[in-house]
Amino acid sequence: MSHRKPAHKRYYFEDFSPGDVWEMESPPISKQEIIDFASRFDPQYFHTDEEAASHSPYGGLIASGWHTVSLCMRMICDRYLLNAVSHGSPGVSQIRWLRPVRPGDRLKLRLTVLESKISRSKPDRGSVMHRWEVFNQGGEMVMSLEGVGILARRQHGAPA
Repeated sequence: MSHRKPAHKRYYFEDFSPGDVWEMESPPISKQEIIDFASRFDPQYFHTDEEAASHSPYGGLIASGWHTVSLCMRMICDRYLLNAVSHGSPGVSQIRWLRPVRPGDRLKLRLTVLESKISRSKPDRGSVMHRWEVFNQGGEMVMSLEGVGILARRQHGAPA
């Protein structure tokens, strides 16, 4: 197993201040993507069977909420996280699936930084709390959640 040093990263803890807003957009979500994801991870009939889903309370095929979360995670990775000095996340809370995501939908993610704090026990890093608000192409909110990311600091000093 090789332990390569990561390439120079652009984003650090200091790049995320309360009130900052980052926006990103997904490509259209295909029927086949919805079925493939759900077949593997959430095989409920309204995610996997178009005919049966037409008789569901949703009136048609819908994406799993976990698929929606995964699509947003990919947008975040592509927008900045793969180019950040990330130490992962202790988790998310307040997740809400507010409207179904359907084939052909194009999601827009608005990530708002709510809080950033330097770690008291490990001052070389800090936590960034953010809110995800996810909208479909009609501007309807389909999902929201709050999460925390841990990022390295550019400068290692004592917490303020």
